[in-house]
Amino acid sequence: MEGAEGTESTGPVGVVLVSHSATVAAAVAELALGLAAGGDGPPLVLPAGGTPDGGLGTSSELITAAAKAVDRGAGVALLVDLGSAVLTVKALLAEGDELPGDSRLVDAPFVEGAVAAVVTASAGGDLDAVEAAASEAYSYRKV
Repeated sequence: MEGAEGTESTGPVGVVLVSHSATVAAAVAELALGLAAGGDGPPLVLPAGGTPDGGLGTSSELITAAAKAVDRGAGVALLVDLGSAVLTVKALLAEGDELPGDSRLVDAPFVEGAVAAVVTASAGGDLDAVEAAASEAYSYRKV
């Protein structure tokens, strides 16, 4: 609660988009930010795509750096594209000291889930609300 004595205000939930492709992760982050309300301070969402040398793959170093950069104390939601990205994030979570304390792997479709997560986070939703919004994207119908 902001303004309450003895409590510290936190910012919005951070979102990290983990893709095998830096281009895909950056494009999805740009789309999600474009559809969400912007804010001041550190970035709300960051891509963590590809390998440090620009190749296809996943990088625990890039994921960790992005998670720390978006962490404002309200938690970090990590959305992933494919299998080994899931395994990399699960390994980082299991280690327990690489990612910010309240980091969570979110089971959601990558594009629609990212948009829902970032919109919800920018509106002030907590980590549970961000996860629920992203996961609900599985039920979006297009026809």
